[in-house]
Amino acid sequence: MELHNMKPTTGSKSSKKRIGRGDKTAGRGENGQKSRAGFSNKIGFEGGQNPLYRRLPKRGFKNINSITHTIVNIESLEKLKLSEITPEILVENGVIKPNYKTLKILGKGTLSTAMKVSAHKFSKTAKASIEKAGGSIVLLELEQTKTAE
Repeated sequence: MELHNMKPTTGSKSSKKRIGRGDKTAGRGENGQKSRAGFSNKIGFEGGQNPLYRRLPKRGFKNINSITHTIVNIESLEKLKLSEITPEILVENGVIKPNYKTLKILGKGTLSTAMKVSAHKFSKTAKASIEKAGGSIVLLELEQTKTAE
C-alpha cells in the first residue's frame, strides 16, 4: 500500500452542505424567521409576542439619592494586623473593591491591637470596640454628587 493508493473508509466522509443552492432549506433548517437572510435575534425578542419584561408589573420606588455603603467588619481589620487603616489600604489588601463609594465599619468581631481607622461611617459597636482596644477613629467626608441646576 502506498500513499497514492489510500482512500478514506466508506461512510467516513460526508458531503459538505450546499448552502444557498435552493435545496429546500439550503442548510438553514426549517422555514420561518430564522431561515431568512439578515435575521438577527434581539435580546428579549419573543417573535412579536409581548415580551416577558413588558408583561410583568413594575413595583416599588428607586431612590436616586440613596447611598450604598461598602461594609467591613472589625474582624477583617484584625486579620490585617496594621496600625493604620484607610480605604486605600483596604483596596490594596483586597478587603474591598476599588469602585467603593463610601466605607462603613461594623462591629462584628473584636480588636486586640490599637488601630487608627479612617472611614466614612462607623456603627456604635465598632466605635466602642476600636476605642476599647486603644485605637482612634477618623471620619472621612462624604462626597456630595452635583445635581443639574
